[in-house]
Amino acid sequence: MRFLRYPGSKRKFLSTLVEHFPSKESIKGKYIEPFVGGGSVYLAFEPKQALLADINTDLIDLYRGIKSYPHKVWEIFSTFPKGKRSYYLVRNSEYHTKPIYYRAARILYLNRTCFKGMWRHGVDGNFNVGYGGEDRRWVIDHQNIIELSRALKNSAIINSDFESVLENVKDNDFIFLDPPYKPGLKEMKDAHYAYGKFTYEDQIRLSEALKRIGNKKIKWLMTNSDHKSIRRLYKDYEIDKLKVGTSHRIGISTLRPKEIIIKNY
Repeated sequence: MRFLRYPGSKRKFLSTLVEHFPSKESIKGKYIEPFVGGGSVYLAFEPKQALLADINTDLIDLYRGIKSYPHKVWEIFSTFPKGKRSYYLVRNSEYHTKPIYYRAARILYLNRTCFKGMWRHGVDGNFNVGYGGEDRRWVIDHQNIIELSRALKNSAIINSDFESVLENVKDNDFIFLDPPYKPGLKEMKDAHYAYGKFTYEDQIRLSEALKRIGNKKIKWLMTNSDHKSIRRLYKDYEIDKLKVGTSHRIGISTLRPKEIIIKNY
């Protein structure tokens, strides 16, 4: 199921990635994604129960709105006028006090009509990508939104930093981690890939949070940049190269990715 344009999405190489997952039947606890992003892995895996999290408030509003109010989200989404002028009016208007179904429809509209599906916020925290056109707006329809609402039925959805999520995992949970990164750059801080910036210091903080899980009966798998600094952080875990991955160009996959899979099992 595809509904969101999202930089760094794993949608194009799901089959390669899911090969490394434990079987769905073996996961007795929750499936947990601290960086849910475009949600393509969650939607493909279809776990029985899940916790989906992200620090991006707009993104979480989108998931929550669609989960609870799919028809209202579609109604508002479909009534936004087309064109560049309308895009900027919607993008720049006040929305924080609006109902969650309006906020969800708004960010879905911006995502479908912005330039190349980028997801970038300014220093004020507001979405600030320019207009890209209407070509990809109607790739989704009302039925897609209804199906997504159903797919999210058994999932808790929270707006949270990854560290808080990892502090509350329990035995038998499975964690899939896809932190924001741009392959090949040591600092890994491209605003197109992150809500704000995900720095190397954040990568260290993530590795330490995973180490604190220790010997609990919890499995986790991560995709990350194939860089010596990242490999050094996870030298005690199994590391495999991803066969297909994200290229240096947004939204384009490559057979020579600079990405790795790291797991504790």
